Amino acid sequence: MEQQVARAHYGLRYGYRERFASYYYQVREVLAERPQSVLEVGVGDGVVGTYLRSQALVTYSSADIAEDLAPDIVGSVTKLPCKDKSYDVVCCFEVLEHIPYEKVPTALGELSRVARNAVVLSVPHFGPRLQFMAKVPFLPELRCAVKVPWPRKHTFNGEHYWELGKRGFSPRAFRALLRTFGTVTRDFVPFENQYHHFFVIVPKTNP
Repeated sequence: MEQQVARAHYGLRYGYRERFASYYYQVREVLAERPQSVLEVGVGDGVVGTYLRSQALVTYSSADIAEDLAPDIVGSVTKLPCKDKSYDVVCCFEVLEHIPYEKVPTALGELSRVARNAVVLSVPHFGPRLQFMAKVPFLPELRCAVKVPWPRKHTFNGEHYWELGKRGFSPRAFRALLRTFGTVTRDFVPFENQYHHFFVIVPKTNP
């Protein structure tokens, strides 16, 4: 695999408001597994890694194919240079869409191989959305969001090879693929960022 973007790609345009909402869920889902060690595959702009290093009682490591992002481990998600079950949690956020879909099973196999307890990941989920939010004093906030199916054909844009919700990439088929590597214990789209779909998988025990 080759690096797609330069380090300068990660700026304010990349860190838009909804992405910061996703950072909250990324950290929340990782720490919900109560890990002692975490490997993040795909450094991005380093927000999650910085928080986990400074604020969480975990040993954090990063892996990325891009050497200019200064990861702890230089390597591809399809061939991680790590021992089996070497980290409690392996997380991979908005990375898998950057490789051709036929290579995704290999990447999921690597993430599951390296993770002891859980794999936490998110991928883009295309489609229009209907959202409703209401707050009445003294009552809990009401929220409702529905993604409208819109099976548009995906066109490679230089970064994303595929996205859930587009023609040939149904969420149901992706869930079925994930289940070949373990048990899906969490599956949700955050209200604040309907473009990111989160999954938590407890990997199968190695034979």
